[in-house]
Amino acid sequence: MKWLRWLFLPMVGLTYLFAQRCELFESVIPSSIPNPSDSTPSLAVDAPAGPARARAAAARVKELLEPELATKELHWGDPVYLRAFKEEAVLEVFVRDRRSGRFVLFRSYPIAKQSGTLGPKLREGDGQVPEGFYAAGRSAMKPDSTYHLAMNIGYPNAFDQAMKRTGSFIMIHGNQVSIGCLAMTDEKIEEIYSLCAAALQQGQSFFRIHIFPFRMTQERLERERANPNHGFWLNLQEGYQLFETHGIPAETSVQNNRYQFRAVLPP
Repeated sequence: MKWLRWLFLPMVGLTYLFAQRCELFESVIPSSIPNPSDSTPSLAVDAPAGPARARAAAARVKELLEPELATKELHWGDPVYLRAFKEEAVLEVFVRDRRSGRFVLFRSYPIAKQSGTLGPKLREGDGQVPEGFYAAGRSAMKPDSTYHLAMNIGYPNAFDQAMKRTGSFIMIHGNQVSIGCLAMTDEKIEEIYSLCAAALQQGQSFFRIHIFPFRMTQERLERERANPNHGFWLNLQEGYQLFETHGIPAETSVQNNRYQFRAVLPP
């Protein structure tokens, strides 16, 4: 019966090769080399969604951030301001300096995921991240988010509504998936969320969130002269430049389908 064994072995080999080609062994043969970073343990808290998660996150990051704030003579719970740039994929967190009254850059966070292209959000479902001047208060904080922690930016604002733009539930949140939102990873949203929540708890009635297509320098805008959004971006640049000059976000209103700005000067 030895001849049967020698006949059987080639048949097994052929069957294995056929199964590989048909992807029958896909579950045991990896399709790509694993990324080492994928196995890095997350520092994000593991607490039930809701206030318990927000409290646990604040306890974790406060110990981490307070010494860094102190090096810049900033304080936990003082007013904050958020500014994001889509092209650079970065979100900046500013904290107000008690001495100067100006907002000082505390940390810059890479945006883990954003959808769409440069240009404003126009309608529900277009996948675009909004561009413009937004604000969030206590009701915007979402500790029960399915994306770990989240903050509603307040889209559509008065300008968006004047332009008949539609959409809802645009967030800055955790995780690394996005459809019109800014996803920051769970670890980083704990820092951003906790800084904002502490500022609200200490008396800031709302914090501003300004989202730009790119850093609004004159040189960068010159490259977009042929872009249909150029006029809109020039309007955004006005508010951008006021903050660059005074270190305090300008007050905004809407008139004739344009943002209007009033500079706020340091005390």
